[in-house]
Amino acid sequence: MDRESRFWDRIADRYARRPVADEASYQKKLAITRGLLRPDMEVLEFGCGSGSTAIAHAPHVRHIQAIDISAAMLDIARGKAAAAGVANITFEQAGIDDYDVADGSYDMVLGLSILHLLADRDAAIAKVHRMLKRGGLFVTSTTCLGDTMRWMKALAPIGRAVGLMPLVKVFTAKELAASLTGAGFAIEENWQPGKGKAVFIVARKAG
Repeated sequence: MDRESRFWDRIADRYARRPVADEASYQKKLAITRGLLRPDMEVLEFGCGSGSTAIAHAPHVRHIQAIDISAAMLDIARGKAAAAGVANITFEQAGIDDYDVADGSYDMVLGLSILHLLADRDAAIAKVHRMLKRGGLFVTSTTCLGDTMRWMKALAPIGRAVGLMPLVKVFTAKELAASLTGAGFAIEENWQPGKGKAVFIVARKAG
């Protein structure tokens, strides 16, 4: 985690200033997620980055636990939350693999633009399943490079070795869906706004 956290610390300011690549799709994902939220919900977002999505959803739930491996990203997120007057988000430096919480703690888990940056997505998805209450929801937006950029499988390790890229895993949308169903999730929403775009999935743990 130290190597990855240093990478994201280094680019945090630039990342936070970068505009959303597809604002219309981002807003649609926010709207779909917001339609699933309830005022009594306990939510976890892992890989929260600079906090924008957690801040957008916070008014609609009881509490959001937002974790990220980058201390610099979290500093930005805390500042944004304070500026927005949002007080029901707890930011903590952690990755999904080392975050310790009792099984069945959350009503919803958000993993947005993160699964392709993990060494073991299957282990992360299985852990999310355990964290969720019965009937709980996992919402993820994931770049599936295996569908359009399979050559990244060879390039990504080189980019990481020279410090230009973080860890990046290459897999297809079909493989991602299989990981989710294999962990026990039922997929309720599976939307991709266009070729090469991130795949947005809402998956439910059995109730």
